[in-house]
This record gives sequence, structure tokens and C-alpha cells, in this order.
Amino acid sequence: MTTLLVVFDELLIVARKAQRWHVEEALAGEPLTCAAADPHHPGRVYCGTEEGLWRSDDPARSWYPIGQGLPFRHITAVATDPLDRRGGTAAVYIGTEPSRLFRSRNGGETWDELTALTALPSSDEWSFPPRPHTHHVRWIEPDPLVPMRLFVAIEAGALVRTLDAGATWEDRVPDGPFDTHTMATHADAPDRLYSAAGDGYFESRDAGVSWRRDVRGLSHRYLVGITADPGDPSTALVSVSSGPWHAYNPKTAESFVYRRTVGGAWRVVRDGLPTPDGTTITHFADTHEPGVIYAANNRGVFRTDDAGLRWTAVDIPWGPRYETQGVLALLAFGDG
Repeated sequence: MTTLLVVFDELLIVARKAQRWHVEEALAGEPLTCAAADPHHPGRVYCGTEEGLWRSDDPARSWYPIGQGLPFRHITAVATDPLDRRGGTAAVYIGTEPSRLFRSRNGGETWDELTALTALPSSDEWSFPPRPHTHHVRWIEPDPLVPMRLFVAIEAGALVRTLDAGATWEDRVPDGPFDTHTMATHADAPDRLYSAAGDGYFESRDAGVSWRRDVRGLSHRYLVGITADPGDPSTALVSVSSGPWHAYNPKTAESFVYRRTVGGAWRVVRDGLPTPDGTTITHFADTHEPGVIYAANNRGVFRTDDAGLRWTAVDIPWGPRYETQGVLALLAFGDG
């Protein structure tokens, strides 16, 4: 069975498909931010909020708060590491505002802070433009092939990496992205990194030692979502707008999805997707099936089985109140 989690500001939509889609709502009123699933623990899902972290084990049917002892409650990113497995559960990382990184190896019951992150030289320059006095961890990307290698994006100011599960860190590199919003890696492409950033699209072929910025064909340069075809790492999709005002606010939204294959320029994708006007920025997710990608924005949830060339709306109820909110994250997983 496929389960989709659509994360809004104060509501989580849980859509499950067996014979047909069944939809529930959860965590109403919570200031949601992010979500992640444990690949080794069927049904375990984490959801971050501005006031703490929640966990579900059944999956996403019931929720309870965890991590009450964390010194920072504003969770801005969450990820699980499939290569760091202890006792049948994957290590889980959370990032916070202000920028701090924590790891749990027991399902979020206890946490260790990875303090070396904030000792990086660039940390004095990290700043989030709408609130320049602070900054936060925007994205956490464990490497799917190399144990203990982890990439962390700070909004705004750095994309950094660790080779030893957070004991030490390597600072940003001069040609790397400054304002990464989301990242992607691929199990069939060792050392390849994809970055959707406020300063454009970046790609690395050497695990972040060097980067190449490629905005050929992009009429808009504010990137938020990124994904690659699970069956082909040379095909990628991004969601873009002209800036934050047109990305997140449904009243002023105008956003686009672009696609490209290796060596080519980015091209707008429109077949089956809503018109750009009034559409908030799109987020992507997949269940590792070649060609199959899900996308969500305030206009609904969409699915492609040809790596983004054509899309169809997922047949789930989509009330008018969803259209007045921007989607913050999309998670897709199989739960048996």
C-alpha cells in the first residue's frame, strides 16, 4: 500500500491507496514544517513542527510527541539514515532554528547534539533574510551509498558535509550553492548531488567537493523542489518561481515545474499540471519505482509514470481550504 503525507502549515493530509485512495487528516492546528519515514521500521514516521517533534508507528494513524528534552523546539528539517541502523530502526536527524543538528539512534527517545556543525568558520555569516538575526537547518541529506556521509543545508549561508556522522564537518566550498532549499541523491549515481537553491540549480559529481551551476532554460531562478527519476539519475525535475512571494503565498503564487535530461537545458513541464498562476511551489516524492514521481501543491496531488513528461491528478478529495495553503513537504512511502 502506498501512503502519501502532504504537509501544510497546520494540517497533515494522509492519503493511502490499496484499491482506491482513502484520506485522513492529522495534527490539525500544529505548526508543521517537515516529515520523514524510517525505511527499516514499517510504519514509523516523524513530523517536525515549530514546537517540537511527533512520531507515528502505525503509520500516520496516531501520533505522539517525542524529544521533550531537546533544547530547541523549532524543528526545521528531519531525515532518516538508512545506512545507520541500530536495533531495527534507522538513525534520525533533526535540524532546528537556530541552526543546530541532533541525532537519535533509538527512534527519537534520546538525542545527541552534533556540536561541531556550529563551529564551522562560515557560521558567523549564516543568516535567514526574513529574520536576519537567526538562521536554520533547511535540509538534511544522508548519503544512500556511503555510511556516515551526510550533507546539511543552512538557510541561508552554506551547504556543508560530514564524513564521520557529524563528529567533524567540512565547510562550504566557493562554487557551491549558498541557499539550498532541498537536495537529492540517487542510489544509482555514486557521489552525485542535486541542489535546488534560491540562487539556482547546482549539481556535484564528486560528493560536494566541487559544484556546477546550470540554469540553462530556466526563466525563473528561485528553486525549491528537486527530484530525480528513481530509474534514471540523468533525468531531474525542479520546481521554481521568481522569488519567495510567488512561491509560497497562494494569493500571489506563480510557479513552474521544469525537467531536463543529462546534457540538455531545462524545459517547462505543463502536461497535466495546474496553470502557474495561483499555484504554490511544488514538492516531490517517490517510492523508488522507476519513472514514478508524486508532486503536490495547493492545487492537489499529481502523479507521473514517465519521469515528469505527463502528469495526472491523484484521485483524492481536495477541498477549497487546501487551495488557500501552500504545501511545505510531501512524503511517499510503502507500508505493506
